Amino acid sequence: MRNLQAFKIKLLGLKASRENLRLQKIITFIAILLFIIKGVAAIITGSLAILTDALESIVNVVAGALGLYSLYVSSKPKDADHPYGHGKVEFISAAVEGSLIILAGFFIIYNAIVHIIYPHSIAKLDLGILLISITAIINYIAGTVCVSTGKRNNSLQLIAAGRHLKTDTYSTLGIVAGLSLIHITKLEFIDSIIAGIVAIIIILTGYKIARTSIAGIMDEADTQLLNDIVTLLNKNRPENWIDLHNLRIIKYGSTLHCDCHLTVPWYLNVYEAHAEIDALAQLIRNKFGESLELFVHSDGCQEYSCKICAKKNCLVRKHPFEKRIHWTINNISKDSKHSILIEKEINQNQVLF
Repeated sequence: MRNLQAFKIKLLGLKASRENLRLQKIITFIAILLFIIKGVAAIITGSLAILTDALESIVNVVAGALGLYSLYVSSKPKDADHPYGHGKVEFISAAVEGSLIILAGFFIIYNAIVHIIYPHSIAKLDLGILLISITAIINYIAGTVCVSTGKRNNSLQLIAAGRHLKTDTYSTLGIVAGLSLIHITKLEFIDSIIAGIVAIIIILTGYKIARTSIAGIMDEADTQLLNDIVTLLNKNRPENWIDLHNLRIIKYGSTLHCDCHLTVPWYLNVYEAHAEIDALAQLIRNKFGESLELFVHSDGCQEYSCKICAKKNCLVRKHPFEKRIHWTINNISKDSKHSILIEKEINQNQVLF
């Protein structure tokens, strides 16, 4: 049964990886197409704002190619040299993408300043507005599909690409609004101002993408994910789950690797203890999907555990039950079994800091 479950998880993981790879190919093709359209619009109009959009599309093309390669690598199965798989490469790709976006933003700001000092003429704005409006619609659709697929398959690369495309859409719409204003007022200096504003938005987007990828490379704790797991466990906690500690979650591309220690009554036999572990694993997978790898170590309870154990009709109880400890990120992350004394220390530390 356990082998069948493991095979099912592996099969679903491969399916998700192939879906991610196929979508990234489409995104890369779209990025090339949109760059050509924006480049033509920039040449026709001579607008710095449209050129700004075209320069960002170059980043999209490079990022798409990098993302395609990273998803190809991350889709490879585990091997002796990479026992956790190749999913970490997605964080590296996202970091490069974020860095390129930031560089493009600063380059745009430089050009905006130059064009304010040395004004330039703009022509055929109506055609330029039409062309980049079309790219905005395509970008938004592609970005929405990327984000939804990335969340479903736990792919940071697709989520980062999707958010970038959607942000690109908003900046393009801002450019359309600005160009429309120029078309009405004939005040061409507005072109440089628009480019500068869009550049700042681009830099902030690049920073967020780079920050998220670095957090993944450094295995930074995902507070939101931990909160979701803790909430789920508190709502569905049977009496044999005395405490949960040393919980850690690491992301490897589309796979979430989770390990923890579960304290159960010491007198349970191996079969009974594994039944509790299987119930815990199934509960989490039902919520977060089959792409989650869960490794649980069972611990037997100690004498001091009696005070926090709500198990009824326990024949070996040494102390009366006092209170059930509510699980939080702080106490499930500690590398020690729960007790009333340790809980008091955690609460005191929270008050002090």
